[in-house]
Amino acid sequence: MSPHRTRIVQLVDPAALAARACEEVLRAAREALEARGVFHLALSGGSTPKLLYRALAESGMDGSRWHVHFGDERCVPPDHADSNFRMASEAWLGRGQVPAAQVHRIRGELEPAQAAREYEREIVASFGGAEATQLDLALLGLGSDGHTASLFPGSSALAETTARVAATYVEKLGVHRVTLTLPMLNESRAVLFLVAGTDKVNALRELFHGDGSAPPSPAALVRPREGNVTWMVDGAAAAGLQDE
Repeated sequence: MSPHRTRIVQLVDPAALAARACEEVLRAAREALEARGVFHLALSGGSTPKLLYRALAESGMDGSRWHVHFGDERCVPPDHADSNFRMASEAWLGRGQVPAAQVHRIRGELEPAQAAREYEREIVASFGGAEATQLDLALLGLGSDGHTASLFPGSSALAETTARVAATYVEKLGVHRVTLTLPMLNESRAVLFLVAGTDKVNALRELFHGDGSAPPSPAALVRPREGNVTWMVDGAAAAGLQDE
């Protein structure tokens, strides 16, 4: 990652991280709306983003010109406990601040390859059918194994060069997922990683201070061609940023 395109922000705890991330999302929205009249945001799953979504719900934001996408989804129905869509809906989107027609969920109840194809079409349609589908902001997390979205180490989805969306089987978990691909993520105007917890220390250390002997983690492959990458890291995870 190029230093001039990467910013690291350390926060005390997940609550502080969520509050600061909320400010960042609202700032990106203002800039996008002023420049283009619309804001395209991709959401991440997990417990850390859930705090952010609750903050957005309480912020009084006007989402009438927002389009909300999902970075990945489990292959489960939308009312399933593991659904990213359900989590985001309960924490924020269910309040109606973003019009339902502008919330673009991955249909995890479908066969994975079909869900991926349909979501690619949904993305293109949300951009008015334009070939350029550039997210204004992509929210991402970091797994203890270096995965991000549902791009896991060794996944065939990492080799995708054209499709915006891919179905993938996560062998170590024994589950199917649907995920945005590196070609889609790397067109983003900005990427915001939210990282919290001691279980992320080693993944962060390898990403920022690895000796290059191991293949780069999927998260390290997120390098937007035009946009910046911001890492918001809480105190528990921040030890991974220290070069030992």
